[in-house]
Amino acid sequence: MKNIVLLLVIGVLSLFGGDLHLISVPNADGKVNAGVIEKALEANGFVISANSEMNGPFMKQFGQSDFAQFNLLTGFHKKLAASLVKSHPDAGIFVPMGFGIYQRKDDKALHVSVLTAKSMKKIAGFDAPEFALIEKEVLNTLKKALPSAKFSVSEASLPSEGKLLTKYVRTTSAESWSGDKENTEMMIEEGLKPAGFVLSNFTDYNFILNESNTPSPFNFYDTYSICKLKVIYTVAKTRPEAAAFAPCSLMVYKKKDANEIVMGFPGVYNWMSSARVNDAEAKAVLLQAQKDFEAVLQSTLE
Repeated sequence: MKNIVLLLVIGVLSLFGGDLHLISVPNADGKVNAGVIEKALEANGFVISANSEMNGPFMKQFGQSDFAQFNLLTGFHKKLAASLVKSHPDAGIFVPMGFGIYQRKDDKALHVSVLTAKSMKKIAGFDAPEFALIEKEVLNTLKKALPSAKFSVSEASLPSEGKLLTKYVRTTSAESWSGDKENTEMMIEEGLKPAGFVLSNFTDYNFILNESNTPSPFNFYDTYSICKLKVIYTVAKTRPEAAAFAPCSLMVYKKKDANEIVMGFPGVYNWMSSARVNDAEAKAVLLQAQKDFEAVLQSTLE
């Protein structure tokens, strides 16, 4: 009964609130951490792509951190994500999806941020029943893992300053797609490091899609989890809940019935809109990251 009430409350708040679920759990003793959440998600049908502890990198590169804990956890619901992507290929931008997990040094609570179904629909540009089903699984899992947590929804989002989904399409053919795939992904991987990006995870998602009852409609479907440490560090100063967007998931796929390779990722305008990032320095690093990432993908078309 408590779970039903919780979901009804969250559903009502989502209608009027913003784009992020915000979960807060008392944690003065520091016993609740990203590992607790990772185990709970794995036990409830999620595949964990990465659980990246960020304080070490913050200290190494910037010499300080405001946080006692800061983790970027990424994962996807194996069954629901497969159904979603087979019906709506561009949903791969949420495979994996992000969970921001953080606790400031002066805070006695641990916080988790994750996208609402409404925000996933808005970013992708279409609706699908799996969005709400994935949201339900996420909330049920977190409620069970964190029974003393308080659940809320972020403030209404700011107007978007740019496209929420950035997409590039490379023409290919039945004869050349394999070589074009290799060249495209090689150029992406070679372009990331010079631009200051870190590749935290790579998923051959087509392998997973082919494990289900129906064969994959794709020749290939890969996703890259990509981040820029300076972006995360700078934005977290004022809006740590934006960690729900980090790392960014880049999808690269080709449908069997299409002569094109599609690349796409959620633009930084989502951070600025959904997480209400309006600090000048934070916006500057986000916009530079958008420019750099677009340049990497643009290079694959030339």
